[in-house]
Amino acid sequence: MESLHIIGGGMAGSEAAWAAVRLGVPVVIHEMRPRVGTFAHRTGLFAEMVCSNSFRSDDDERNAVGLLHWEMRAAGGLTMEMAARHRLPAGGALAVDRDPFAESVTERLRSHPLVSVVEEEVTELPSEGHWIIATGPLTSSALAESLRAETGAEALAFFDAIAPIVYADSVDMSVAWMQSRYDKGETVAEQTAYMNCPMDKPQYEAFIDALMAAEKTTFHEGETAGYFDGCLPIEVMAERGRETLRHGPMKPVGLTNAHKPDQKPYAVVQLRRDNKLGTLYNIVGFQTKMKYGAQVDVFRLIPGLEGASFARLGGIHRNTFLNAPTLLDAQMRLRSRLNLRFAGQITGVEGYVESAAMGLLAGRMAASEILGRTLPPPPPETAMGALVTHITGGAEAKTFQPMNVNFGLFPPIDARGGRKGRKDRYKAYTDRAKDAFLAWLG
Repeated sequence: MESLHIIGGGMAGSEAAWAAVRLGVPVVIHEMRPRVGTFAHRTGLFAEMVCSNSFRSDDDERNAVGLLHWEMRAAGGLTMEMAARHRLPAGGALAVDRDPFAESVTERLRSHPLVSVVEEEVTELPSEGHWIIATGPLTSSALAESLRAETGAEALAFFDAIAPIVYADSVDMSVAWMQSRYDKGETVAEQTAYMNCPMDKPQYEAFIDALMAAEKTTFHEGETAGYFDGCLPIEVMAERGRETLRHGPMKPVGLTNAHKPDQKPYAVVQLRRDNKLGTLYNIVGFQTKMKYGAQVDVFRLIPGLEGASFARLGGIHRNTFLNAPTLLDAQMRLRSRLNLRFAGQITGVEGYVESAAMGLLAGRMAASEILGRTLPPPPPETAMGALVTHITGGAEAKTFQPMNVNFGLFPPIDARGGRKGRKDRYKAYTDRAKDAFLAWLG
């Protein structure tokens, strides 16, 4: 039997490999790390999480990403299996202990008898064999250049910013308190999963002033700051209006200051647990392009973080992705070279879960082709189907930008019988999706 070759051992590549071997198809994973590193990765592990440690909402009844979690579990996905094994309290979100998570994914794949791993950088698009390119947003320059030459189109790029991580024991808990927004979660651990640092109005105004004045990273020649809206640096948000952060990642709603319950904070900075030991917390929504020294000065203006020590400061990097609606067919293949499939963030999906889901789908499609069958895409009523439909033709090619899964990508629900409220409408979307996905799996 022919082997399936996969370039990249990130979320998408790992999930694609697992999907293929579960169907009995041998896989060769080509991973350049750790021989050739990137500035964002620290290890050579598969499925390394370089930004947040969260897979976002786990609500599969009223949230599109939670529904995607459900579909991946139903399909036997590796990402969700290992996320469950290494889950951390995070309110209604699915957060994981990042290093043990990546170690478990790596061990599972490297120990599988149908998986072999080649530690090398692939610099040219392969002309023969069955391949999935899952090189993510940090595709090597040589391979990206080969891709540009093949497609005749400039690869699109945007900037993705990384949030800083703080040592928990350096946070002043006489100022901060533990609480999930609206006390979400079924256990005490879930309901107290976030550290909260309150600001009054003068403190907020001083923070915004310092943020705006801080020295920022400059861009290289030819690069433009075309940010993905779901991952905007905080200073870019602040530039859109002084109140923007207070209505975004610093919104004070659903929280009561345990130290001063009668005083409503003007703004709140939240920190989410980043490892199982609870020794590291990342500052939620605080992606930034400030220079390192400026970050320390500005973030120590946050009440409770005056003496904070940082395990990692924020960063910014360029992401590469295809104009997928013009280049990929419904089987996620490059129209000009049908032996090449693409998966993950390089296809124009955004987020760990979305990337892994597209890897799962590409792996199943490629393995089915090797086995002499054609696997149709999931119905567009499903989360996975809505995503793949969007990137392979549902999106407007001229304005194509990276996209998280959301109910706006799904075919509308029939509103006959009266207009549904938002919660009921979302439940109708997920009920319909689950039935359709199980039928597709069957």
